[in-house]
Amino acid sequence: MARPLQLEFVISGDHVDRLPVSEAEVAIVGRSNVGKSSLVNALGNRKKLAKVSNTPGRTRLLNLFAVDGGGSIMDLPGYGYATASKQLRAGWRSMIEGYLLGREGLTMVVVLIDGAVGPTKLDVEMLDWLRAHGLPHTVVATKHDKVKASKRHRRMREVAEGCDLEAGDIVWVSAHKGTGIDRLRSLVLTWLE
Repeated sequence: MARPLQLEFVISGDHVDRLPVSEAEVAIVGRSNVGKSSLVNALGNRKKLAKVSNTPGRTRLLNLFAVDGGGSIMDLPGYGYATASKQLRAGWRSMIEGYLLGREGLTMVVVLIDGAVGPTKLDVEMLDWLRAHGLPHTVVATKHDKVKASKRHRRMREVAEGCDLEAGDIVWVSAHKGTGIDRLRSLVLTWLE
């Protein structure tokens, strides 16, 4: 069993150039309300490390967390938050793309997909964008606990097909129940080595 990551909040910033240098960094991206902040909290086994809200789109800045032992985790704003202004959404997109293309030390982009919903058009666009730019990425399906046990195998195949991947390529987790969190912690540590 992988012990919880020792995470410490470092800084929030609105541009990649305003962030401290990191030798190795794992970025977490996904649409609004997919559970990015909940996942950061689960990785660190701390409830209030990253702010979690019932209102989608609360994460509006690049939020950097240092990992004890070296490296860092970046919690990025969610994409696809409909009730924000068009100008604000365009600013987030520019900030996210600027970070992903400009961050020295970025070793992995973790793309969160809502396992209960499956990949949306925006998720597929993000995956296509990452592939087009040659950025290393892994798909993590969240909300494993929201998928009925009798439908999980079919849902796993559907999510994989929607992401143009094999079922075994996707890491399934539940921040709420802890499912798959140990495996993801181990992967994060590997990506930060």
